[in-house]
Amino acid sequence: MENQSVSEFILMGFSIGRQEEIVLAFLFLVMYVTSLAGNMVILLIVLVDSRLHSPMYFFLSNFSALEILFTSVISPQLLWNLFSDNKSISFSGCMAQSYFYFFLGTVQFLLLTSMSYDRYAAICRPLQYHAIINGQVCIQMLLGCWLGGFLSVLCPTIMITRLSYCKSNVINHFFCDSGPLLDLSCTDTHFIELMDFMLSSVIVLSSLVLTVVSYMYIISAIMRISTTTGRAKVFNTCATHLTIISVACGISIFIYVTPSQKETLEVHKVPAVLTSIVFPFVNPFIFTLKNDIVKQVLKEALRRGKELTAQKDVGVWRKKNPV
Repeated sequence: MENQSVSEFILMGFSIGRQEEIVLAFLFLVMYVTSLAGNMVILLIVLVDSRLHSPMYFFLSNFSALEILFTSVISPQLLWNLFSDNKSISFSGCMAQSYFYFFLGTVQFLLLTSMSYDRYAAICRPLQYHAIINGQVCIQMLLGCWLGGFLSVLCPTIMITRLSYCKSNVINHFFCDSGPLLDLSCTDTHFIELMDFMLSSVIVLSSLVLTVVSYMYIISAIMRISTTTGRAKVFNTCATHLTIISVACGISIFIYVTPSQKETLEVHKVPAVLTSIVFPFVNPFIFTLKNDIVKQVLKEALRRGKELTAQKDVGVWRKKNPV
């Protein structure tokens, strides 16, 4: 992929000194590695433990896989820029990063909305749940999420690649966000801005509305449960998901659901860090701490690991000290 007006971009990053950049780089590195490990653990335990072979954990494992991909779109390039002080990124690399960031971000919203529907069916229609949400439906919903994400950002990205960038090649961000890219173009970008605004509004607001409607029914069903313990147990299965999608929608509305994206403020970098680095880091802990079954599976896995290690140590000792 080439552009006649520019061959590479410079990512301005954060308005901080070199020493602060190094500190930030180490912090982001720890968070990135931890997010990879934590989400991989969730993927593995859902895969190997039959108690977690249900639609709820099917969506949770796919969300963890999506978190790995999403943070990996941003973090490696950001870490390289911070550690090396080399802020450049090729034109093709920038366009690819921009596309996959919005592609995977859209899939996240659609997947979280699918999880809302799954919780609605499980709590509000428990007798018909397995008929409504079966294996085939789960696969169809997942494919719909990925196809929707792929198609929704394809056209705007193609249009952005065809723009002429003659003002500058310095992007006022730590990744190739669409707003700062449009700000560098000397071509009329009003149509692309309008398209971005409409797509962002439809995806984010529709996800929020569908989730709110689902949880209105869920809360109504929970309030009909006679015991306080029963209500708390059912609500705990939804609280984490509701928190994540509420925060994600709030941040995306703040950044992207605005009539113009050219005015990219310095403050927008903080929510972008939250969505691309911090959330993938904390989500495995949130899902684990709030889910008794996952905690039990992890404890059993750790216990088996210790037993295998002890058996291995005994075997090594016997080889060294034969009777």
